[in-house]
Amino acid sequence: MSAQPETHSTAFQTYQDLLAAIAPAGESRPIKDPATGEVVAEAPVHTAADLDAAVAAARAAQPEWAALGHEKRSEYLNQAADAIEASAEALAELLSREQGKPLNGPNARFEVGACAAWLRATASFVLEPEVVVDDGESHAEVHYRPLGVVGAIGPWNWPMMISVWQLAPSLRMGNTVVMKPSEYTPLSVLALAAVINQALPADLLHVVSGGREVGEALASHPEIDKVMFTGSTATGKAIIRSSADTVKRLTLELGGNDAGIVLEDADPKAIAQDLFWGAFINTGQTCAALKRLYVHDSLYDQVCEELVQVAQNMPMGVGLDENNVLGPLQNKAQFDIVADLVQKAKDSGAKVLTGGNPESGQPGYFYPTTLVAEIDNDNPLVAQEQFGPALPIIRYNTVDEAVEMANGLDVGLGASVWSSDPAKAREVAARIEAGTVWINKHGAVDPRVPFGGAKQSGYGLEFGVAGLKALGTPQVISQ
Repeated sequence: MSAQPETHSTAFQTYQDLLAAIAPAGESRPIKDPATGEVVAEAPVHTAADLDAAVAAARAAQPEWAALGHEKRSEYLNQAADAIEASAEALAELLSREQGKPLNGPNARFEVGACAAWLRATASFVLEPEVVVDDGESHAEVHYRPLGVVGAIGPWNWPMMISVWQLAPSLRMGNTVVMKPSEYTPLSVLALAAVINQALPADLLHVVSGGREVGEALASHPEIDKVMFTGSTATGKAIIRSSADTVKRLTLELGGNDAGIVLEDADPKAIAQDLFWGAFINTGQTCAALKRLYVHDSLYDQVCEELVQVAQNMPMGVGLDENNVLGPLQNKAQFDIVADLVQKAKDSGAKVLTGGNPESGQPGYFYPTTLVAEIDNDNPLVAQEQFGPALPIIRYNTVDEAVEMANGLDVGLGASVWSSDPAKAREVAARIEAGTVWINKHGAVDPRVPFGGAKQSGYGLEFGVAGLKALGTPQVISQ
């Protein structure tokens, strides 16, 4: 491994180039475009033996990588960002074909750009030893040392971006990484790694594209020192159990059902666009999306009207069409969940303001943008995470009532408060049980700002210096 970064990347000009770079040599399975049903490409089917080999290679490469120090490792991360930017359009097209999200809007091109930006931000953070005692008699410092090999298990909704959330701080801290992508979107992660690995020394980053058994083997693998996971609460609990025998460190970003509270002094017209994208970014398939909206009775009808106007002007369709900003649900299982929850809302007497009736017979898992009003707080569409393009809007009369409903579930990833009075908004935000509470926006993650869940939405922090520390083991040196 060279102590000095060397530029040796070649841009992938088309997504076919990327597919050629990750073409499976052995057993494979087809991956279909959720917008058209067409086969995008074959993905490799790796095994537990492949995982063992990847972990062994990552373990062997880790000491020399750690010895480079923060400055040199950061230079490599910046070169990885350069490589992503050079292949950005090919990555975005592959992502759109496999995941379904459109090229434009806060979607595929946005996600690829965020990958490069996140790498650069992670490379820029300063992590110095922390002096905790220095009184003339004693001196104690806290240092953060590499853990070893990090196992990262990612989701299908933001497969590239969340992979970078996991790998960037892991590599910066001197660890090596073995990633297991979702079975729904393995091509995106394999392609991203192929691009990044052009800028990295060998064996620092591996991707193992297998089924559930590979994920289970990763979570319990004796040579993996930490697991990072983004996904459902149920799977997170299984990872906790399977990691227990080796006392692995864990960062878990699990399911959410984010609440938004619109206070009575808000301006419905001014906030409508931001409310919409807080809920419907990536067609609602985002862990920290706005999934239940509480609106004061005095503004309820106006907020509903403004949201309907915005929703009806947002084109949905095949992602490669430059006009579209909303795409399909990524898989049939998720389509069925959304359809079932909206149907239950209809059956209960809730009012569908727009959407709610998917076209039959068309290819792809398209569910129309749906707003549901006059719905009870205990309705399944409110109480369960829909993870799709259907937003329930619940009426409330007092702030106490709204906060009680917002806090009434066993999850707490994000939340938001919408108001023209910043001081009042902060007061309400402090009462909400969630890892992040945004004011007059929702889901606006920032690489500098720590992010993590409350209650059963997981534990551990990502992003910023706090995220770096979570990828190291603290060592106190005291004299």
